[in-house]
Amino acid sequence: MQLYLIRHTKVAVEPGICYGQSDVEPAGTFQEEAEIIKKQISGIQFDKIYSSPLSRCKKLSEHLFGSGIKYDDRLMELNFGDWELQKWNELKNPTVDEWMNDFVNVPCPNGESFNGMYQRIKSFLAEIQEQKSDHVAIISHGGTMRCILAYINNEELKDAFKREIEYGETITVQL
Repeated sequence: MQLYLIRHTKVAVEPGICYGQSDVEPAGTFQEEAEIIKKQISGIQFDKIYSSPLSRCKKLSEHLFGSGIKYDDRLMELNFGDWELQKWNELKNPTVDEWMNDFVNVPCPNGESFNGMYQRIKSFLAEIQEQKSDHVAIISHGGTMRCILAYINNEELKDAFKREIEYGETITVQL
């Protein structure tokens, strides 16, 4: 099964803001960015299309595919809990240092750990592996894509952020 991992386009959030599962809108450059992605995947016949239900992914998936999209909460970005929509450099919670030292296992206050996110992504991947599909599109987030890549490449989660994933980037992998 070929997976086409598509990250949402740029968001209308100022740099330095933590926005994980907050439902933020795409930036004003959405149309141009979405058209670039559309050209990259044109001609591919997708058997299944999955998307995070957050509006930045939903808007892109509907622009690219119109209909036939299955929205799955397991594809959402990391839940940063109390840190959502806060400036990273203004977080004063003592948990920040603990989380930064072990983001894989330490959950954000009232949020989740990266391993928690990985477990929900892993359950999603196990479910779609049971289906007989050749080409599957997944419109999601940078964190989600990192979890999928860690799963497929059998990488340690602590190394997931060594690879940069750009807004609007499409990565094709074999599952």
